[in-house]
Amino acid sequence: MQLPNKLYNIRGVRMKLKTKIQLAFCVLSIVPLILVVGVLSVGTYKLKTIYNTYKIDMNTYTVMFNPMLAFNAVNSSIEDELEVVRDANPDLLCDPEYLDEYFNGLTNDATDIIVNLDGQYVYSSYNDNQEAELYAELAKMEKLGRLDGLQGGMYLGGNLQMLVNRVMFECSNGKEGRLYIVTHIEHIVPQVRNMFIIFLVCLAAILVAASGCISVWVYRGLVTPVRKLKEATHNIAEGNLEFTLQSNRHDEIGELINDFEVMRKRLRDSAEEKIQNDKESRELISNISHDLKTPMTAIKGYVEGIMDGIADTPEKMDRYVRTIYNKTVDMDKLINELTLYSKIDANKIPYNFNKLNVAQYFEDCVSELKVELDSRNIELGYFNYADKSSVIIADPEQLKRVINNIISNSVKYMSSDRKGIINIRISDVDDFVQFEIEDNGKGIAQKDVQYIFDRFYRTDASRNSAQGGSGIGLSIVKKIISDHGGQIWATSKEGTGTVMHFVLRKYKNQESEHNE
Repeated sequence: MQLPNKLYNIRGVRMKLKTKIQLAFCVLSIVPLILVVGVLSVGTYKLKTIYNTYKIDMNTYTVMFNPMLAFNAVNSSIEDELEVVRDANPDLLCDPEYLDEYFNGLTNDATDIIVNLDGQYVYSSYNDNQEAELYAELAKMEKLGRLDGLQGGMYLGGNLQMLVNRVMFECSNGKEGRLYIVTHIEHIVPQVRNMFIIFLVCLAAILVAASGCISVWVYRGLVTPVRKLKEATHNIAEGNLEFTLQSNRHDEIGELINDFEVMRKRLRDSAEEKIQNDKESRELISNISHDLKTPMTAIKGYVEGIMDGIADTPEKMDRYVRTIYNKTVDMDKLINELTLYSKIDANKIPYNFNKLNVAQYFEDCVSELKVELDSRNIELGYFNYADKSSVIIADPEQLKRVINNIISNSVKYMSSDRKGIINIRISDVDDFVQFEIEDNGKGIAQKDVQYIFDRFYRTDASRNSAQGGSGIGLSIVKKIISDHGGQIWATSKEGTGTVMHFVLRKYKNQESEHNE
């Protein structure tokens, strides 16, 4: 069953695989770098926002991983500002109007201001149900001296979750005051938190983008063509060679695909050749069986005639013996042709090339042929229009085989209604010598002319069987001429005759080439 012809087209860019890998490495290096630069840019922007919001002057990313540092910075910046006010006019720190104005000017809502004057809380922006607990905790810290000499803030745990900084001052009336800067931890600086989240998201994006690039490249660059090759291999394993692999890639994978396609074509051609050889072998066996059976039947009949005493006269006996002899000669010719064919098929024809003068060689051949053809009442014409000094390189024995096979083929198919004529013509054609062997036989149909040099081809099986022959004579001729570096072809017209044409290159020695 003929399987459909499939086309596997594997596309790709004009780039070597090595170059692709190098490019992919560069891309995978640059993309994360770009993303990291993006993260740093966002982080810088967020740090500027933090500075603008909380007046935290930081040029590192430590704040992302230690928010307490940000809280300390917030409180410290406020503490520094209020210490400046204290040094200039401490009475302002116990002035509710000033404190309200200052508190309202803060850029964040996570910080409160509480003022204690001689043990009394005179000002508080803190408005919460935990106010009493906060005051009690502050009193405890003052009693224990935890805020004394403290650099930075003091962390309050428990339910409060606050960071406390203290500014000590003395009013003009002699009262001692304590101003507490309280930052609520539960109000984590949003910018810090967001920046940390953005960092994690960008990091995840870098990993996803890098892995995505690798996955896409591997799939498109390696997985897809390998999958196509696997399908092609499976088809070959199933005996289906009717598909095509095409690749527009110009890398090592593309070369592999192209080599695979060459292998597929060779396997297909080999399979087709095997089928053809099997067919020809069957035809050969059939032809041999038939062609040997015909003379064997004749020989058997004549031998039986002799044994039965039918050949009872010297004349009959001589005719019977000559017929038996001729049939054995035909069988010997057939066996020789088959032996030579086996050598042709194995490219083992022995050649002995020599320089041959065309005129001298063909004059000798024609002399031998004329004797045989005269006995068959066939007229032989010889016309040499070539230069008498023309020389070719050829094996004289094999070239004679060519001529004899062509002549023998012409004799077989001579028309019985007219006298047989065979003409041999030789002429110069540039650097070649052209030979023509023409007969006035039955001719060959135009549809068959192109196949007459094929092995075992018979234009008319029944007619050829009657005439004898294995159907390989002209294929032997073509092989010999091809091995001589020449060409052979035929022209024919049914009812008129056939002309066999073949050309061989002239031999030119160095002296003749120099003179030219």
